Order: sequence, then structure tokens, then C-alpha cells
Amino acid sequence: MPETVIELKAESDIVLARQAGRELAQEMGFGSADQTRLATAISELARNVIQYAGGGRCLIAEESNQHLTRIRVVVEDAGPGIADVEEAMTHGFSSGGGLGAGLPGARRLVQEFDIESQPGHTRVTIAIAKPMV
Repeated sequence: MPETVIELKAESDIVLARQAGRELAQEMGFGSADQTRLATAISELARNVIQYAGGGRCLIAEESNQHLTRIRVVVEDAGPGIADVEEAMTHGFSSGGGLGAGLPGARRLVQEFDIESQPGHTRVTIAIAKPMV
């Protein structure tokens, strides 16, 4: 299945990315709780990209195999990077005056979470999966 790419430039793009993730999860048979968790994680990550990097993109893809039904989401940008990823992953940390729930909150909502960041490129990869029925 081809991946869906959503350019993240404005607040309205957050809604598009969130909806695309929820719709794919629904089509793939994930329950409403998983759909909501995925959509919320996408929303948090997309909002960070717009707020801190001035924009980026969100790629959503089905990556199922004979054992797992899996959705992978990559949110990336070409912004300034995250100076201290470990600190940014601490609940309550915020460099922008927010609640500081974005990255750690997104990590708690999904089964897989990976972050790579350096000046000029940050990539957060998340995934949800369930056993094939």
C-alpha cells in the first residue's frame, strides 16, 4: 500500500494528518481506542513541527506482514533540531511555554517510538500494531 504524505505548513494540516491516520487505522481494523491514540500522537507531533520548525511533513503507511497489522508514521522537518532529546522526552519539559506533553505524550500513546534529531533534520517515527487475526 502506498504511503500518504501530508505537508505540514499550517494548523489545518494537523487536522488532515490526524484524519489520515485515523482513517487508515479504521480501514485496517484497529479499534476506536487505537484510532484515537494514533490520531492524538500524530496531532502532537505535527503541532511540534509547525510550532518549532516552521513546517515539515507527515508520512503514513501500512506496513503489515503475515504476523502483524501495522501502521508506521514518520513526522519530519528541516528545522533547528532538538538540542537535548533526552530532556525533551521528559514530561513537563517545554522549550515553547507549552505543557510539555507533546513528545513524551506521543511516546506513551503508541507501541513504537523513535526520534532522531540534529540541526536541519528531525525525524520521529511511531507505529501501532496488532496481531493478525
